[in-house]
Amino acid sequence: MSTDPTSPDRPARARRKAERTAEAELREDAPRTKPFLKWAGGKRQLLDQLMRYVPEKYGTYHEPFVGGGALFFHLTPPRAVLSDNNARLVRAYRGVRDGVERVIRLLRDYPHDKDFFLSFREHDVDRDSDAEVAAWLVYLNKTGFNGLYRVNSHDRFNVPFGRYASPNICDEDTLRACSRALADTDLPLDEDFGSVVHRARKGDFVYFDPPYVPLSASSSFTSYTSAGFGLAAHERLRDVALDLKRRGVHVLLSNSSAPAVVELYAKGFIVERVAAQRAVNSKASGRGPVTELIIR
Repeated sequence: MSTDPTSPDRPARARRKAERTAEAELREDAPRTKPFLKWAGGKRQLLDQLMRYVPEKYGTYHEPFVGGGALFFHLTPPRAVLSDNNARLVRAYRGVRDGVERVIRLLRDYPHDKDFFLSFREHDVDRDSDAEVAAWLVYLNKTGFNGLYRVNSHDRFNVPFGRYASPNICDEDTLRACSRALADTDLPLDEDFGSVVHRARKGDFVYFDPPYVPLSASSSFTSYTSAGFGLAAHERLRDVALDLKRRGVHVLLSNSSAPAVVELYAKGFIVERVAAQRAVNSKASGRGPVTELIIR
């Protein structure tokens, strides 16, 4: 490559740099997109603390436990890979990304009605299109008890009907904003979180927000899939995060402040305690201020 300051390549490179800077500034000034789902363990309440540790510059953004995607939608990175072990959730993201107008048309027709809810939650949604899966999940999320997503051992959604006077079942503006944010995002299906080891490159940014280690035997709420997520999986996650850090990938994790988590990340990581407001819990007594960990 020529280093001559009069080279014709130099103005072109300068122009491309200016365009990238302008795009970044537009993203920074744009209103923040909010998630289209309310998700147990969602990170909207922790965004200010998380943003302190987001690298100023990074390559591709990876989030292997996307859940509600609060940090992703807040950042709206130009290159991202989002995945989750909940296949219906990933398909819902695909439906919003690729067919948001179809999702909106479906949601407009769904009534806020207990009998409809109970029938609809039994629907064999896995046979449907991504847009139909998205509409099914959004509807149950907006009308089910406390916005929970929970399945039994047969992968059947089993959350009861919620007590809402007038839920916003079809938030068109948010759905369209999320669709725009997802436009160039990769959404691999049926992928284990460990796959990020083979994809992430030096300088990329990986955020892990796994199902939390419970603070007590009664506080666990991690049944997002029929397979669950136990301590052995958390140990493997720790090893994956350490491998990525050693290869120059920016890594950020969040988890509960359970003693098992503190012990898991005692070596090779910096652990910060932060106050969080937990809004989604199957019991009212479990909602409110809690201490969580941000790990890097």
